[in-house]
Amino acid sequence: MDNKAEVREFLMSRRARISPADVGLPTGANRRVTGLRRAEVAMLADVSVEYYAKLERGDIAGASAAVLESLARALRLDETERMHLLDLARAADGIPTSGRPRRRATSQQPARAGLQRTLDAITGGPAFVRDRHQNLIATNALGAAFYSPVIGTSGRVPNLARFQFLDPASRDFYPDWELFAQMCVGIMRVEAGRDPHDRAMQDLVGELTTRSETFARLWSAHDVRTHGTGTKRFQHPIAGELTLLYEELTVTAEDGLSLLIYTAEPGSPSAERLQMLANWSATTPARTAPSE
Repeated sequence: MDNKAEVREFLMSRRARISPADVGLPTGANRRVTGLRRAEVAMLADVSVEYYAKLERGDIAGASAAVLESLARALRLDETERMHLLDLARAADGIPTSGRPRRRATSQQPARAGLQRTLDAITGGPAFVRDRHQNLIATNALGAAFYSPVIGTSGRVPNLARFQFLDPASRDFYPDWELFAQMCVGIMRVEAGRDPHDRAMQDLVGELTTRSETFARLWSAHDVRTHGTGTKRFQHPIAGELTLLYEELTVTAEDGLSLLIYTAEPGSPSAERLQMLANWSATTPARTAPSE
């Protein structure tokens, strides 16, 4: 990915969403820009207009940490957006995230036996491991049943982003489809910013941009987000409507892997339906997520 273009479009999109009134500046009657002017951002960040214009052209290499933090405050970036800006600056300086060598695209490897056993030990809810490219690496038994619309039958690549944007079944599985789409793209934006040289991510973004107008629109918005925790709704073909809480944990032994666990509120209809799905999965031949 073109780092300068990423920086330019990210800063412009963040500037455009802030009105003068948001930061206590007069609105004026003859504004011809959406959001703040460059000069206004420069004033708020305490840098010269010329220097901010240089940054917004994508020439962010060499920008100090103090300048980047000041810019983040001026543009009212949340923590995910701030880290994304820092990742873009590191990439411009030629510094891989956390000092790691730049990653090369590799074929997907099966989950380690220890990691799979850990997943199998989780029986109270669907649990799965996802990589930075949105590949579904491994699941517990209930996770395989829960994600059966994604895993499908043998031959389908279990990639959550491809399922989201290229499979019509996703609109049935995700009642809040547009919200899920925004989340998926925001997470991918964060990962792309961490390593703009990630060939597998470049290929995935290129494929989805070409094949999905919605993905292309959301990608061009430059919104970023992290997963963490929250509540999601699903419409499962076996269990019906499910409202589940989720927690995301980092798999520190392997770079780029995340463990996500879904649970239902005890005593809720979703808990009863999740138990029904667990009973169904116990009498159904085990499904294994195919590797790429």
